[in-house]
Amino acid sequence: MTFTYEYPRGALTVDCVVFGLDEEELKVMLIQRDLPPFEGQWALPGGFVQVEESLEDAARRELQEETGLDRVFLEQLYTFGNIDRDPRERVVSVAYYALVKLSNHRVHAATDARDAAWFGVHDTPSLAFDHAKIFSLALERLRNKLRYQPIGFELLPKKFTLSQLQHLYEIVLERPLDKRNFRKRVLGMGLLIETDEVEQDVAHRAARLYRFDERKYRRLVKAGFHFEL
Repeated sequence: MTFTYEYPRGALTVDCVVFGLDEEELKVMLIQRDLPPFEGQWALPGGFVQVEESLEDAARRELQEETGLDRVFLEQLYTFGNIDRDPRERVVSVAYYALVKLSNHRVHAATDARDAAWFGVHDTPSLAFDHAKIFSLALERLRNKLRYQPIGFELLPKKFTLSQLQHLYEIVLERPLDKRNFRKRVLGMGLLIETDEVEQDVAHRAARLYRFDERKYRRLVKAGFHFEL
C-alpha cells in the first residue's frame, strides 16, 4: 500500500568524522568525491540513508563502502539541517564521529569515492558541503569528551605504555601534561591492567605495557564512578 504525503519530504544522509592517531599527530579520514556536486573535492565519508536501515547502520555501511573501515567505535554527534547545505535538494545530515587504531585499519576508496586518505587535523584541504563545520564540531567533541570518558583508548593499540597514553592526551588536547601527576591520576583509578610484557625493538629502556580494563570500568560506572583526567 502506498501513501501520498501532503508535503514534500527532504532527503536524509549520514556523515562520518573518523579520527586516528599516529606518533606525531591526530588525523582525520577524508574521501575525494568522484561525483558531482563538488566532484574532485575532499569531503567526509557519508551518503544517503536507505529506507530499510537505521542511521547507525547507514553510517557503518558508508564507512565500509567508501573507505574500507569497519568495526570501529562510532557515536552520534549532531544533526545538520541548514536549508542550503546541499545544492541538489533539501538534505538533512546526521553526523557521527568514529575513532580507530591506525595500525588495525587499511583504508581504500570505493563506490563514489575517487580516493581516501588521512590528513592531520591542522592540515585539511577545503571541504565540500558544510563538512568543515561538521569536522570542527567533532574535533571539539572529542577534546571535551576525552576528559570525562575513556574513549581515548579507542585510538591506542590494545597494549600500550603509560608514555603512549600521556602522548595521546597531549596531542588531542594540544597541551603538555605533568608526567608524575598524570601517571598518579591514571593509575589511581585502577582501570589499567599491568601486563608482564614490555615494549619491543626500542632504542630506549623498554617500558611496561598496560591494557584498559573495560569490564571493570563498566561495573564502576553502574556504581556511580566518574572518569576524569
